[in-house]
Amino acid sequence: HLASGRDLYDVRAADRFAGLNETVDPVAGHIPGARNLPIGTLTGPDGFRPVDELAASFASAQPGDALSCGSGITASAAMLAAEASGLTGLALYAGSWSDWITDPNRPVAR
Repeated sequence: HLASGRDLYDVRAADRFAGLNETVDPVAGHIPGARNLPIGTLTGPDGFRPVDELAASFASAQPGDALSCGSGITASAAMLAAEASGLTGLALYAGSWSDWITDPNRPVAR
């Protein structure tokens, strides 16, 4: 996906993305080339942030880019936020980080 020029947005918290605080998976870090867009930047105390703020958060994303997280659940919520902001056509890496690390030959970035 990344080799084709598309972006991958990992919506886990910044510390998990950086490999500093992995609380779920046995390997810490992120998929090389992924960009971090923490789900916490898309939400507020009452749910998703206002549409204009969501649109600003997704300003660099384009249809065909993909979302991931730890296991696909949080990325699904981020996809809903993207669609609420008017951005459609994103892909979901459903297995996300938990799937990526099942193959020890895949690189890990920290």
